[in-house]
Amino acid sequence: MPASLRTGPIALPGLNVQLAALCYRIVKDKPQILLVTSRGTKRWILPKGWPMEDRTPAEAALQEAYEEAGVVGRVSPHPVGYYSYTKKLSDGQSLPCMAMVYPVRVHALLQDYREAGQRKRDWVSRKKAASRVEEPDLARLLKRFDPSGLHF
Repeated sequence: MPASLRTGPIALPGLNVQLAALCYRIVKDKPQILLVTSRGTKRWILPKGWPMEDRTPAEAALQEAYEEAGVVGRVSPHPVGYYSYTKKLSDGQSLPCMAMVYPVRVHALLQDYREAGQRKRDWVSRKKAASRVEEPDLARLLKRFDPSGLHF
């Protein structure tokens, strides 16, 4: 992995950090989670990406949500958790990663966005979101997600 991918607001030697957006909305007093498919394997995931030198970790997570899912919303500066996973690189290698998860209250979804033709997106309950993702730590985080105490 190029060294430039591990620079920016979060640079921890030997740890590959990504920033994920837990995009949600409230419908009938219950949170719904927005999942997207990965481009390669088509697994259900949260939008996420590498740290960006010109953005805070929360802002980088919001930028990824915009690019990968067309999300317009507001991000909390405080992560709600983290999860580990293995990122599959285009050259076939695997990269262990830790994703910091930032909640994003979605105000709108754009129909025209950077990766619109490359991913599916779906609003689901916390329970269904947890059952769709492969990472056990992420599933636990999604099941217990409670936006009622969040500060933006």
